[in-house]
Amino acid sequence: MTLIDGIKLSFSVLRSNKIRSFLTSLGIIIGIAAVIIIISVGAGAQSLIINQLNSVGTNLVGVLPGASDENGPPASVFGIVVTTLKYEDAVAIKKQVPNVVAVSSYNSGVSTITYQSNSVDANFNGVMSDYLNVEDTELLLGRFFTAEEENSNVREVVLGYEVYQDLFSGDDPLGKRIKIKKETFEVIGVMKERGTAGFQSQDNIVLIPVSTAQKIMLGVDYVNYIRVKINDTNNLDRATEDIKFLLRDRHDIRIDGTDDFSVRNTKDAIDTLLTVTDALKFFLAAIAAISLVVGGVGVMNIMLAAVTERVREIGLRKAVGARRSHIIIQFVLETMAITLIGGIIGIILGVIISAVIAFVANYLGYSWDFVVSFSSILLSTGVSAGIGLIFGIYPAQKAAKLDPIEALRYE
Repeated sequence: MTLIDGIKLSFSVLRSNKIRSFLTSLGIIIGIAAVIIIISVGAGAQSLIINQLNSVGTNLVGVLPGASDENGPPASVFGIVVTTLKYEDAVAIKKQVPNVVAVSSYNSGVSTITYQSNSVDANFNGVMSDYLNVEDTELLLGRFFTAEEENSNVREVVLGYEVYQDLFSGDDPLGKRIKIKKETFEVIGVMKERGTAGFQSQDNIVLIPVSTAQKIMLGVDYVNYIRVKINDTNNLDRATEDIKFLLRDRHDIRIDGTDDFSVRNTKDAIDTLLTVTDALKFFLAAIAAISLVVGGVGVMNIMLAAVTERVREIGLRKAVGARRSHIIIQFVLETMAITLIGGIIGIILGVIISAVIAFVANYLGYSWDFVVSFSSILLSTGVSAGIGLIFGIYPAQKAAKLDPIEALRYE
């Protein structure tokens, strides 16, 4: 019997037992599909994070209040109020650090914003006049406040696109007066639609001068964080160190003292996130792969049952001259055929589900890439064949050891 004859015979046996063959391969189908989906979703989540960071800017340095180390973020990330960063720190960074293009400090709050009978709940951000440059965005209407206005407590506001639509329904808002909390502000501009960045809507916000946010709206003398735009990504590391040196000097921190701030750049953030998400993705894929082992055990059990059912067939084949190797090849080929078919179905199912997940994510407004790597498909195919080979050997050997005379007498 040639190899091609064995393959033909294997598929003939599978066709004659369609339901049993499908149920046998079900564990393989689920396992392969799970591996494909997890790797694809992990790659999609990575792309979402990277796209979100890229939308914020790849040449940014972030300064957060509070100390941190290499093993974790500062306390301010978890909502703990830390008051070590000041507006004057942002001004000093802009004036004294080389390679800096623009700087903005940020103070945030949440309020109901009203215009006549219309109202909307939105975030208000106190920012500096460099905000448009730092965030790499533009105005749809009007103007932004100036460097003089950012520190003079003026009651001027620039609306995010969603707030503009909710309050004015597309009408001209310039010169109109709205209320944030109990304070009245004049609308001087409207931002272009920006979508989601950093997992937050950039359209459901309003922007006011930083001094107005601090002294009138929030009653504080510190900023929540500072963003610094650098002229070139090649200068990120140098600028990061320069900012650290300047702030240590401004905050009177001794050489052996601990920083009361944290400086991170987007390059470091992307590298850290990729390391974490890669580890998580492959850990979850390894867990999903356990189901392949369970599926392989199921295949072996079914093939052992098939040996018992086909004792007379095996005896007849050996009686007419089939050698032990022929019987082994036949059963191994049948097992590999089942697992390979299950693997192909699992790959197709995994790709379809991954595509649906990517479509839904993009429909909801997230920048989610559909990624199914050729290596994951190749690995899944190889694993399917390997499972068929490994878990098919024992049933094949059991069948090959049958005595032809005893097999022909078997009832």
